[in-house]
Amino acid sequence: MHLRRKLVAGNWKMNGSLGQLAEVSAIAEAARATGGVDVAVCPPFTLLAPALTRAGGITIGAQDCHAAASGPHTGCVSVPMLKEAGARLVICGHSERRADQHETDADVRAKAEAALGGGLVTIICVGESEAERAAGGHLARVEAQLAGSLPDDWEEGELVVAYEPIWAIGTGKVATAVDVAEMHAAIRAALVARYGDRGARVRILYGGSVKAENAAELFAVADVDGALVGGASLTAAQFVPIIEAAAAS
Repeated sequence: MHLRRKLVAGNWKMNGSLGQLAEVSAIAEAARATGGVDVAVCPPFTLLAPALTRAGGITIGAQDCHAAASGPHTGCVSVPMLKEAGARLVICGHSERRADQHETDADVRAKAEAALGGGLVTIICVGESEAERAAGGHLARVEAQLAGSLPDDWEEGELVVAYEPIWAIGTGKVATAVDVAEMHAAIRAALVARYGDRGARVRILYGGSVKAENAAELFAVADVDGALVGGASLTAAQFVPIIEAAAAS
């Protein structure tokens, strides 16, 4: 059995301001007091550097990166730029970017390869729509995303997979423990089949309306190695109980 340290990562999405960075300080203070779990906060690009001054031992990450190190890519941010700003983690292929920016599995894979090659912890997101689940195609959909989005190998950084059922993001809906167990087991099997023993060490996060009220139940499920948290990560009051639940699991 592989002992994987829990990771709780907060994705602020397009939210946050300098005035809200006191929340990062409060989250960091609570994380230090709790111990036993890795904690990350991913604010907008504009807040990366100032958030770092409040981090106090937690990881500051980014919500996206470009696959190229530099070049004519207006509005994009590269892995070297993220590292220079202090980021040590990046999210690739979040469902909102796949939908809104039309990112393909190949796009996500290229970004992940750049991020891992740059030494970043790289969270690659996969997940199915409500229609795909209703039709019984949820496992096949996620397995296809894994096949297309994950790199063949990586020498640096750390690969993390986040399962985010699209229908549960920001909707208040949460997959049942049985649903989560089925999907995380399938993801684990795919990782081991592809990477061998190394795949058994990859952390798999659950992301889909994770809150203090359901965190303990989710963390008790096999192969749930943490959470990718959206709205509940914006304040210490909502985020810290999730961190504490992870530490207690």
